[in-house]
Amino acid sequence: MALNALPLRLLARCLVVFALCGPASADPLPTTNVPARNEPIDPRIARVIAGLRPDTETAGKPPVRWSLAERMAHYNVPGVSIAVIDGGKIVWAKGFGVREAGGAEPVNEQTLFQAASISKPVAALGMMKLVAAGTLNLDADVNSYLKSWTLPASEFTERKKVTLRQLLSHSAGLTVHGFAGYPLGSRLPTIPEILDGVPPAISAEVRSERVPGQGFKYSGGGTTVAQLVVSDVTGKDPAEFLSETVLVPLGMTFSTYEQPLPAKNAANAAVGHRGAPAKALEGKWRVYPMVFAAGMWTTPTDLCKMQLAVARAASGDTKGPLDPKIVKQMLTVTAAPVGIGFFLQGNGDTLRFSHGGANDGYLSQFEAYAQRGKGFAIMINSDAGGA
Repeated sequence: MALNALPLRLLARCLVVFALCGPASADPLPTTNVPARNEPIDPRIARVIAGLRPDTETAGKPPVRWSLAERMAHYNVPGVSIAVIDGGKIVWAKGFGVREAGGAEPVNEQTLFQAASISKPVAALGMMKLVAAGTLNLDADVNSYLKSWTLPASEFTERKKVTLRQLLSHSAGLTVHGFAGYPLGSRLPTIPEILDGVPPAISAEVRSERVPGQGFKYSGGGTTVAQLVVSDVTGKDPAEFLSETVLVPLGMTFSTYEQPLPAKNAANAAVGHRGAPAKALEGKWRVYPMVFAAGMWTTPTDLCKMQLAVARAASGDTKGPLDPKIVKQMLTVTAAPVGIGFFLQGNGDTLRFSHGGANDGYLSQFEAYAQRGKGFAIMINSDAGGA
């Protein structure tokens, strides 16, 4: 793999290796975009700012090192936000660059980014609370819950029906990998219109294309069916439901699933960018009514709060906002490499849960150990900066 094609997931791990090495500074962490002169910088942050390395090195050759600013310039990424977990707590969080190319407003720890598909595991946490309450059954036919739309029967569902467990583990055999967003101010389709692929929806219809439960096949369409299940069963707006069940209990202070993004939140939101040189999206960002699949706005710090809550529940903590029994199900492989909501790697002490996200103009990644108290979240406002 070429050095300049290092995937976001691998570079993210490089960042964490540098961030977690060595003792932490006793000095307070800087909260501004650019440290003031003589302001102390935590040495772990300094290693990220000035010491990024490629994923491979050749013995006998001088080591390659980059500053974060050099990599941002190389990939035309206007803004980056990072948060890191160590010792079971968030040890630092910092923004770099600007919210919009050519602008002066800095990215800080509170700057909102579109989380894209990272919306899925967070939404799954909310759905699993309905499972814990007995409102939903993971293995029931989803059509038994749907009132405003029905998943059409097909040759693939004659013997086996689509279940919520399959929808949340991408094993339901449904179409539509992912969704494009809608221009700000345009007429938004309803969820049934999206699922049927009829105007003003701009995506294909969501239908069965293979027998449910026959292995992993990523489907944002399936997640959107799950969103409709929640709306039909609870009668609540999806954004309101997830705020009540996940965002507020987990302390994800700056996060929202509201689409379009309310004006009160837009004041410190990063603008999405395409290409190289980075060009801001017309209207600044796209709107995603399929909020469970792609609609969350958040920060790396809030994502780390979610990871910590999951990890604590995975360790058996019954005093937190998440039920350990439910989290154990979510962190058990259902359709490799996915559990319920999360991608999984390792087992036992090495078990890690993760997810990435890619919306028009934004990319993101998080990963955490279930037991080791370490993790990270990275978000950028460019779709050209995967490396």
